[in-house]
Amino acid sequence: MSHKASFHTAWGWMEMTTSEKGVTSIMLPRSNRKPDRVTVPDHVSPGNRTSVTLWNEARTQLIEYLAGARRAFSLPVDMSGGTPFQRRVWHAILRIPYGRVRSYQWVAARVGGKQYARAVGMALGANPVPIVVPCHRIVSHDGSLGGFGCGLPMKRRLLKLEGILGQREA
Repeated sequence: MSHKASFHTAWGWMEMTTSEKGVTSIMLPRSNRKPDRVTVPDHVSPGNRTSVTLWNEARTQLIEYLAGARRAFSLPVDMSGGTPFQRRVWHAILRIPYGRVRSYQWVAARVGGKQYARAVGMALGANPVPIVVPCHRIVSHDGSLGGFGCGLPMKRRLLKLEGILGQREA
């Protein structure tokens, strides 16, 4: 079973889904407005207890990260929705520490070869668990920000939170 609900952070409202295997999706805030539909767990069935417990822990860790009080996540991620190549890319970027960036080429070299840099970008764009799987830490080989599925303003904000933005373009 899975559990999906919205929650408020200092950065705005987010939505997250968890399964018994791990976090399956995170929707980053696009504004500080309350979403059209806010769901909170009111009854937990025995079959859904694992995903709700994980959801609560993930919410706590995300709120701490966005407040600058957490640098690493100790959460399982359910990557079963990705292709084998996407999962290799997502596993590779999980090794990038807080406050560091790597290039698309760096990731490509770890998943099959530098010629896969564009494919890496596509896999990062399909990442359903941003922040926890830190696709915001990937930049172009020239140091420019590149792209980000949640928008460049959000990427800049995440990099600034981690103290990286001063090292990169403003």
